[in-house]
Amino acid sequence: MDTVLITGGTGLVGKALVDLLLKKGYAVIVLTRNAADQASQPNLSYAVWNVKKQEIDIAAVTKADYIIHLAGAGVVDKKWTPAYREEIQRSRTDSSRLLIETLKDNPHKVQAIVSASATGWYGEDKLKGHAFKEEEQSAKDFLGETCRLWEESISAAETLGIRVVKLRTGIVLSKHGGALAEFIKPVKFGLAGILGTGKQIVSWIDVDDLCRMYLSAITNEKMAGSYNAVAPAPVTNKELTLKIAETIKGKFFIPMHVPEFVLKIMMGERAVEVLKSCTVSADKIKESGFTFVAPTIDASLPRQLKN
Repeated sequence: MDTVLITGGTGLVGKALVDLLLKKGYAVIVLTRNAADQASQPNLSYAVWNVKKQEIDIAAVTKADYIIHLAGAGVVDKKWTPAYREEIQRSRTDSSRLLIETLKDNPHKVQAIVSASATGWYGEDKLKGHAFKEEEQSAKDFLGETCRLWEESISAAETLGIRVVKLRTGIVLSKHGGALAEFIKPVKFGLAGILGTGKQIVSWIDVDDLCRMYLSAITNEKMAGSYNAVAPAPVTNKELTLKIAETIKGKFFIPMHVPEFVLKIMMGERAVEVLKSCTVSADKIKESGFTFVAPTIDASLPRQLKN
């Protein structure tokens, strides 16, 4: 069986991806700072790395046939102070550097690296009806620059003859947490919290499709470069919010708008991320042969909210 080495394997997407890979017959090694705290199981083991110290379990890397690179500090977890901005970027670029330097300096059999990226690459919609495609340049804002540095850092593996795939991921819908959990909080009290005007476009993806996309990037040797990891049917914030409330509460909820100034007080600069409109195309990933199990929110939300 092939072995997949995963960074960020204890996070929201990482856990779901580990489960899928094990079901598909892969051996999985998860790189973590606290391997001793994790319980191994058949075909799943843990190995230690420390990005800040640039230390890694070399034996784990040399066992890998593929690497999936998800590690990085959470973008909306903390206020964007100068120090945390630096942490967001360095957690991504320094982890890529550690992986690549280890591959450079040691015999290995890695055939491909599949790395997370984000639709933050594109910034905000500029033209009505336009969907961002992969060939477009990165935005000049903080997240655009972060994504550019992130992708460049892992693309360095191409100089070693390794195939590299980068998945620019939208808002991930998962019953286990993340963005969907934040949408659900007010719904528990019978409220559907529409952010700002609610007209901003949300490019999203069901977590099960995202995991299947990572698997596709491993198995499809023709895949290389950047792909948008989004569903083919983006929606407005209002549509998403109301559909979540309807799925959970039926007709028993009250829509309410959360004003932009309130979000800015609560979130600071991070508010731009929930207020901006970003319409992203899924054409390239579909052209690679990938098919979605949840291409619309009507298909995704019952899977994530009722199972």
